Amino acid sequence: MKSPITCHVLDTSAGCPARDVEIKLQQYEEIEGDAFLFNPLAQGKTDSDGRCTNLLPPTGSTETKDLLKPGLYKMIFRTKEYFEAQSVKTFYPWVEITFELSDVSEHYHIPLLISPYGFSTYRGS
Repeated sequence: MKSPITCHVLDTSAGCPARDVEIKLQQYEEIEGDAFLFNPLAQGKTDSDGRCTNLLPPTGSTETKDLLKPGLYKMIFRTKEYFEAQSVKTFYPWVEITFELSDVSEHYHIPLLISPYGFSTYRGS
């Protein structure tokens, strides 16, 4: 089984998966008044196919049930280091994608398409 939150990073400028992109998963928390923060929850790296399927323990496990709650989460993709390893200059040092989990029993897949001067995302399956 896979992590309930997975991602896939593709480098559209090179036409290939983005390998070894560092990923951080964070969970939203309100603190006081209008103040909030995102707490670190997990981290990982994309594999040779640009995928990260092991950020969290598998869906349905006790550990995952204790970690995930409905609410806001953020994935941070460290794209600068990836492009530097390719000797390519980039405008965006990282990409942050904030999303909402409404049903923690569902699988959430976050695809990211990157190039040195742009990026796009959508909810995958």
